[in-house]
Amino acid sequence: MDIVAQLKSTELAGGVFTSMIVMLIMIILAIYIGIRAHFHDPLKKPKGILLIAEMGVTFFEDFAEGLLGKRFRIFGGYLMAIGVYLFLAFIFGLTGLPSPMTTLSVPLSLGLSTFILIHATAAKYNKIRYFKRYVEPLPFFLPVNLISMWAPLLSLTLRLFGNALSGFVIMNIVYYALQNLSAMVFAAIEAPLNEVFIAPFIAWILHLYFDLFSGFIQTTVFLSLTTIYVGQETPDELLD
Repeated sequence: MDIVAQLKSTELAGGVFTSMIVMLIMIILAIYIGIRAHFHDPLKKPKGILLIAEMGVTFFEDFAEGLLGKRFRIFGGYLMAIGVYLFLAFIFGLTGLPSPMTTLSVPLSLGLSTFILIHATAAKYNKIRYFKRYVEPLPFFLPVNLISMWAPLLSLTLRLFGNALSGFVIMNIVYYALQNLSAMVFAAIEAPLNEVFIAPFIAWILHLYFDLFSGFIQTTVFLSLTTIYVGQETPDELLD
């Protein structure tokens, strides 16, 4: 197996294609939940997927309120959309297809959305003072300040991409090693079977970490940093 060639193939096509699949899944779920909610009796307790959706909305609204204040409770909707997409994108590798997060353009797009949100919030609340930050404490600090403004974008993007790519590479190395081990141990068995005989008994343990656990952690970190960065650009009196 040529891992480098597989990475290039994933970068060019696989990640973007699977990202569209994840978004399609989210759209279908949103439409289905919306229809169920429309015909649901508001006097009755929600059940099934409606209950899960309600719990999710409440959780993310409380999360936003806890870090930004009551006025920003509505920000939970944005966090929920990004959070659901991120987690689904990370665990998509369980299907056997490449995760969208292994394509640099996907985490870059997510990081860019937060980057734009940060500076849009700063410009909204600080007005002309927003531009003064780039010439403080002295005007000749302008080049340094212009460079440092990109730090959140790089941090968010590379954290997502690095964790997803490292897991992808490690899992490919593990599968390659287990396939060769199977071929050595079960040399007498036909090729289609001896290449995959051992892997299912071992690789799933690593998938629990690199896909499920790591995906949950990275989603939590991304949402927390997004909320904190936005909160830093919001006047203190609005965060009460």
